[in-house]
Amino acid sequence: MSKADETIAFQGLHGAYSDLACRQVFPNMTTLPCRAFDDAFAAVRDGRARLAMIPIDNSVAGRVADIHHLLPDSRLHIIGEHFLRVDHHLLGVKGAVLADVRRVHSHIHALGQCRRMIRETGIEPVVHVDTAGAAKDIAERGDKSQAAIASELAGHLYGLVSLKANIEDAEHNTTRFLIMAREAKVPAVGPDLIVTSFVFRVRNVPAALFKALGGFATNGVNMTKLESYLVDGWFQAAQFYAEVDGHPEAAHVKLAFEELAFFTREVKVLGVYQAHPFRKAEASR
Repeated sequence: MSKADETIAFQGLHGAYSDLACRQVFPNMTTLPCRAFDDAFAAVRDGRARLAMIPIDNSVAGRVADIHHLLPDSRLHIIGEHFLRVDHHLLGVKGAVLADVRRVHSHIHALGQCRRMIRETGIEPVVHVDTAGAAKDIAERGDKSQAAIASELAGHLYGLVSLKANIEDAEHNTTRFLIMAREAKVPAVGPDLIVTSFVFRVRNVPAALFKALGGFATNGVNMTKLESYLVDGWFQAAQFYAEVDGHPEAAHVKLAFEELAFFTREVKVLGVYQAHPFRKAEASR
């Protein structure tokens, strides 16, 4: 097995939550940090990595910007998903205590997810490009008055100490990741819950979206996600990203897709994969 076959790419620096997700799912693989999402996709396409771990949405912050635009043109396939519970830590340099901290650095979403702690301590928030990068910068500064909000992994990697753990406001703070590969890995039709992710464009006629989605309702297919976004700079050229429960070769799902194709200009399946156990746990609440 080559080095690339044992490598998984992610966007960000070592210690990012994407890095943590990679290590949780594939503990025996080497994680490859990439500057941008496109770079992570390219690492897989070019053979420098076998897989990529890409965040798609968060239970607090919503969908990750640009991902829905990038997925259809990535030339990769979704082969799995992972849900990561986000536990934010207030990280400081060795010897620092909470009372020393005057400013805290992190990604804008992480700062927003820890408003209560920031407000109660009176620490000044400073926006950084990402969480792991903030942790790395704080370690290099060595200033006890400066801290970062990042993962526990980032603290270990950059030699920081956790001054306060689990500082996020929402206990349900969870990020969903997609696992991407060069080749599709479609599971067989069976009793396991399968997720199908796809994009489509409807014709620019009245009630086109209603008619296109009607087949999912009449055939009893549960649609768990439907999001629209503009493409090609045209306000009337909307593309939709959708996910449904079920295998496209299952009879009821197949019928729904046939009806969808009748009312759309383009349908592209991005991946067919087993649902993560988190879905069942969430449904049972």
